Amino acid sequence: MEFKKSPDGGWGWVIVLVSFFTQFLCYGSPLAVGVLYIEWLDAFSEGKGKTAWVGSLASGVGLLASPVCSLCVSCFGARPVTIFSGFMVAGGLMLSSFAPNIYFLFFSYGIVVGLGCGLLYTATVTITCQYFDSHRGLALGLISTGSSVGLFIYAALQRLLIEFYGLDGCLLIVGALALNILACGSLMRPLQPSDCPLPEKAALESAPERYSIYSEKEKDLEENTNILGKHYGAEETCRSTFASGGGKQESLLHKSPTTMAHAKETETYKQKVAEQTYFCKQLAKRKWQLYKNYCGETVALFKNKVFLALFIAIFLFDIGGFPPSLLMEDVARSSNVKEEELIMPLISIIGIMTAVGKLLLGILADFKWINTLYLYVATLIIMGLALCAIPFAKSYVTLAILSGILGFLTGNWSIFPYVTTKTVGIEKLAHAYGILMFFAGLGNSLGPPIVGWFYDWTQTYDIAFYFSGFCVLLGGFILLLATLPSWDTCSRLLPKPAPTTFLYKVTSNV
Repeated sequence: MEFKKSPDGGWGWVIVLVSFFTQFLCYGSPLAVGVLYIEWLDAFSEGKGKTAWVGSLASGVGLLASPVCSLCVSCFGARPVTIFSGFMVAGGLMLSSFAPNIYFLFFSYGIVVGLGCGLLYTATVTITCQYFDSHRGLALGLISTGSSVGLFIYAALQRLLIEFYGLDGCLLIVGALALNILACGSLMRPLQPSDCPLPEKAALESAPERYSIYSEKEKDLEENTNILGKHYGAEETCRSTFASGGGKQESLLHKSPTTMAHAKETETYKQKVAEQTYFCKQLAKRKWQLYKNYCGETVALFKNKVFLALFIAIFLFDIGGFPPSLLMEDVARSSNVKEEELIMPLISIIGIMTAVGKLLLGILADFKWINTLYLYVATLIIMGLALCAIPFAKSYVTLAILSGILGFLTGNWSIFPYVTTKTVGIEKLAHAYGILMFFAGLGNSLGPPIVGWFYDWTQTYDIAFYFSGFCVLLGGFILLLATLPSWDTCSRLLPKPAPTTFLYKVTSNV
């Protein structure tokens, strides 16, 4: 199905607005989970590595399920998926307020909320890419700032709610706020499919295929009817012979009206069974063909060296780049930074600078003279160096500066869909983006627990952040090496897999 040309405006700006608020409401609490992380450490007295699983699952599960999320958006559309996911996020947050232990939070906050966020993220990115073409970088930058603004506001809001209502009351109120996602989803009007007819040449070329289908259908129906007729005829012969005991009685029986009516019903029954058998065979054939095409497209994607390098880079980036947003508050506490020195929560600094980074990087991506892929590589390399500098920061000022740098560079999420689109084309975006987000979610899920385990092992965050910086640097250099020859490599669209053709002998009457 082909959609109308992207309007690059009009109702598209309404889509940008509601997508912004959708990401604001759904990602506010999971990204600002560092505030809740400290409360959970005190409430359940578990290790840092185990407790970090809650926040990492909330950010990672949705990305791990990206192929399923992309399939849901493709099948049902962005509006129904957004409304359904709004119930998931709100219900998961409210359910977490009744958590008796850390394992309950793994399900309610980590899996339910995380899966809902993943569905909402895929829905907002997909519908925005459909509505924008020339201003796609700006539009993606605007909607992705919603999660960053949510991180900035929810970090302070959750801390305030915990002081007044406790941890349980905080989660109930935040869950109630997430119900506003339903109103945002109702405004996501889908882009209508194109109504232009097929050209005459294409119609003539497709005629033999249609005739072949009709011929195949008639052939299958005839074969199924003959098989059923033979089987049913054998049963009728045995039954009539057994009942009559002779050929004379059988002849008289066939002449009776009751027997003729029974024979007519038999023919109708055989025809219906034959049609149902044909339908099941065609359905199975179609499902198998879709599965085969999906596997072929996946193999074709990984044959593109830029896509393969992008896949490695996003996986390593999420292993090393995500832990600061979850653990920076605990890093400050471990560095003996006094609470009165915390003018602003470090997570809030990361959030507001991430919003700035997403917006500015999204605007830069729209300039024709800027190589977007090299811009993305630069953010990875600088972020890796900043992560390696965290062990040397022993004061609030230095931690705040590094938090701002990390937050700004984390804004490269706004240009990642843009880079993916340039690499594989808009037609392959949902498929490729689902695969990349799956491994990004795997990195998100593993990063914070690994850093927490390093702390439990060494009682310091130094080795943990050296490891995080090395992962991000390695991913950046791999992507840089893959793109050094020419940006044209990722500008070309991947070749479409050749469709499977079936040859049939067309009957003379057709």
